[in-house]
This record gives sequence, structure tokens and C-alpha cells, in this order.
Amino acid sequence: MLGAYFLLYPHARVTCLVFLFFFITTVELPAVIVLGFWIIGQILSASAGAGMQVGGGIAYWAHIGGFFAGMLLISMMGSRTAPPRRRYYRPRW
Repeated sequence: MLGAYFLLYPHARVTCLVFLFFFITTVELPAVIVLGFWIIGQILSASAGAGMQVGGGIAYWAHIGGFFAGMLLISMMGSRTAPPRRRYYRPRW
């Protein structure tokens, strides 16, 4: 899902919680930035755990594979237009 979202809505704004020492605030970032940092974090975590004998690390590889599978599958579906917006009848009283 995240890989598909990365391709379909790269400029959508994602609200993120930011911790700055004692201050907590929110900031809106483009989805491409948030998901880019997320996938890089997954890749770095998987690479760091690859040399260890203890523990799995399979979850990181599953997330990476799912991300790229989502990108591949959504690109194979082709471009589709969004359905027209519904207009509801509102009587004027």
C-alpha cells in the first residue's frame, strides 16, 4: 500500500509528530519525503541486522518487498481516472 501511495500521491501532505527535546509539534511534509525516509530506514535496519546470527530481521525484508511490490503492481495497473464526484441533491427551502 505504501509503495502504491508513493507513486499515486507523492505531493499529498502527511502530518508528522516531531519531538524537539521538550517541545512536541506537528509538521506537514510531502508523502514522498515521509515514505522515502521510511523505506531508507527499513533498508538500513535490514542491512544492519543481516550480519547478526541472532534474531530474525525478516520483517524488514518483508516491508521492503511489499513496498516495491506495491510500486510494481500499481504501475502495472495503468493509469485510471478518478470517478466523478457525487453531487447530492440539496433542496433549497
